[in-house]
Amino acid sequence: MIALLLALVPLLVPFAAQPLARHALDRLAPARALWMLTACALALAASCAAALGALVLTGLLKLPLFAALDDLIHPLHTPSDLLVLPAAALATGALALTACTLARSALRQAGAFRTARTQASRRPAAGDLCVVESPHPDAYALPGRPHRIVVTTAMLRSLGAAEREALFAHERAHNGAGHHYFLAVAELTAHCHPALHAVRADIRFAAERAADETAARTVGDRRLTARAIARAALAGRVAPSSRPDFAPAATTGPVPRRVTALLTPGHPRAARWIALGLALGVALSAGSATAAVLGVHHQVEVAQGEEHGRPSRG
Repeated sequence: MIALLLALVPLLVPFAAQPLARHALDRLAPARALWMLTACALALAASCAAALGALVLTGLLKLPLFAALDDLIHPLHTPSDLLVLPAAALATGALALTACTLARSALRQAGAFRTARTQASRRPAAGDLCVVESPHPDAYALPGRPHRIVVTTAMLRSLGAAEREALFAHERAHNGAGHHYFLAVAELTAHCHPALHAVRADIRFAAERAADETAARTVGDRRLTARAIARAALAGRVAPSSRPDFAPAATTGPVPRRVTALLTPGHPRAARWIALGLALGVALSAGSATAAVLGVHHQVEVAQGEEHGRPSRG
């Protein structure tokens, strides 16, 4: 029963991480918030997967067929089959659904990335800038070797010369900081727990805010950067895009909130309690998942006749 309760803790902690993530965006510098939220999301997703795996293994080893495959003398013994078996069945379904959605997302993202790279390679590039003929305004940072900034002709026509430079600085900031890695992790973790969907959006916002700040420093004009982002987002608000989700773009996220942050910059406020709360949540989740896995391992040893790691079979 204790192992079951421990396995449930990592499934509940991510719900508490959502409000803390939102506060982190408001109180921390964007780049620091990006690192913190991504690391926390990855740790919470891993703990969730480990806890579900412990539940699945417990349920399987209670069945004679799987117990025999693992050389158990008798099926795994737990205090309450009425709770463990349904929990194991639900955990199996959750892991199967996670695996299916992850595989589908990976295939879709890989296809979109190949299409974007192929499209970019067919156009002459000026440095890292690749202009694509299209009636739909769009611009995004495309990872790969080499990095590319892909912008459509419609987007170029929507902006003035100075605004274009601000937009290019924003996209170069994405490539320079490797934001596609953070977005890929956010996409991965969002499939591992429903509560991490909201954290994925927060990670995306943090990446855009970090690029906004870098672009503002590069062009030396926060108002110009805000205007470029607002006009680019307005132009591309209904334009379809085939870019992969991990290819960051200046037109994504809550643009009004980003523009407001650029026009009314504030100094990051002390947020030790937010960092502490996230760290405690991760520690609780990881510790509970580890304890659940070790508990299952100990039960398996007992069922194999190796109590306390010492063989009891002749």
